[in-house]
Amino acid sequence: MRYQEIETREDLVRLLQNQTLIIHKAFQNLDFTGLDNLLTGKSFEQCLFLGCQLPDNFSSLIKDSFIFPQLDMPYNCYINRLYTRDDLYEAYIPGQPETFKNTFDQKVYRHYLKTGKYAKDIKETLARRLHDHSITDALDDFLSAYDEKRIVAIMGGHGLSRKEVIYKQVALISKQLTEAGYLMTSGGGPGAMEATHLGAWFAGKSVKELDTAIDFLGQAPYFKDTLWLDTALEIIRDFPQSQYKSLGIPTWLYGHEPATPFATHIAKYFANSVREDGLLTIAKGGILFAPGSAGTIQEIFQEATQNHYLSFDYASPMIFMGKNYWIKDRPVYSCLEQMTKKSDYKNLILSIYDEPQQIIDEILKFN
Repeated sequence: MRYQEIETREDLVRLLQNQTLIIHKAFQNLDFTGLDNLLTGKSFEQCLFLGCQLPDNFSSLIKDSFIFPQLDMPYNCYINRLYTRDDLYEAYIPGQPETFKNTFDQKVYRHYLKTGKYAKDIKETLARRLHDHSITDALDDFLSAYDEKRIVAIMGGHGLSRKEVIYKQVALISKQLTEAGYLMTSGGGPGAMEATHLGAWFAGKSVKELDTAIDFLGQAPYFKDTLWLDTALEIIRDFPQSQYKSLGIPTWLYGHEPATPFATHIAKYFANSVREDGLLTIAKGGILFAPGSAGTIQEIFQEATQNHYLSFDYASPMIFMGKNYWIKDRPVYSCLEQMTKKSDYKNLILSIYDEPQQIIDEILKFN
C-alpha cells in the first residue's frame, strides 16, 4: 500500500480528529507535542515519522513503524516543502551586503565546504541524502499540479549580464510562456537562469514594466556585483507577484552563485548530479539552450541522450537560441545535426532560432 504523506499541522489535526487506527501514513517534519487530547486512544501502525517532534510517551502508541530523527545539522534533513527566497535569505538586510553571510543559504554553504563537497563522514552524507530525498519528494508534490508537457526549462550561462540583449530576450520568452500556462524552470542561479524567472515574475504585467525592471537591474549586471541581490529584491517589492509561479533548481555545489530571488519555488540540492539530471527530466515540454559554456554544453548532451533513448517515453524539443553562437562559436548544434544524420542520435527534435517569437512558437507547436 502506498503511504499517504501528512505534511502540515492542519492535516495532522484533521487526521487525529477523524481516525483512531492510523495506518500507512508518512508524517514529515511535524510537531506532535501539545496534542495530548487528540492522541489519547490513538494507535499508529506501519507509519513513518520523518524528523517529527514526538511527546515522551509516544512509543506506546506505535507498532511496526519507523522513526527517523532529526540530525544536528544547519539544515533540515526532512524539509516537507520547497524553499522560498525568504528561507534562503531570511537574515539579509537590504543595503547591508555584509549581512549576506548571515543568511541560511550561506550558513549551509559554509558547512558544505567545511565538511567537504564530497563528504567522507557517513553522518554528513546520510544527512545530505535525506535532505535531497525530501526536496525531490516536495518537488514531485509541486509538479503534480502541472501538465508535464507544460513544464519548460531554459539553460544558459550564469555569467550573462543583465545588460545583454539575450538577457531581455530570455525574459520575454519566459514571460509569454508563463502567461500561456507553462511552468518555467531553470538551474535557479544568475545570468540566463535569473532572466527566466524575471520573465515569469513579470507575467501579467506590461513589457514596458519589464523593460523598467531590466534597466534598474543593470545597475548590478553580474552576480558578483555588490548590489546584485539588493536590486532584485527592490524589483520584487515594487512589482509584486502572486498569481504566477516559477521553479528554480540550484545546488550548493555552486553555492558561490546566489539563487535568484525571482523564483517563487526553489528546490536546492546538495547533489548536483541529482539536481542536473532531475531538471532535464522534468522539462518534458522542451528545453531552450541560451548561450553558455561548459555546464550548458554538458546539459545539451545529457538531454540528447535522454531523448535518444526515449527515457521517458517520448522526446522533447531541444531549441537553441543564437545561430551564430551554436553553429560558429560553439558548434554544438552542427555536431548534433551531423550525428543525427548518421543515426548516432535518434528521436531528437532540434531547432535553432534568433528571434524570441520563433522559439515561443516552437514550444507551443509541440504541446
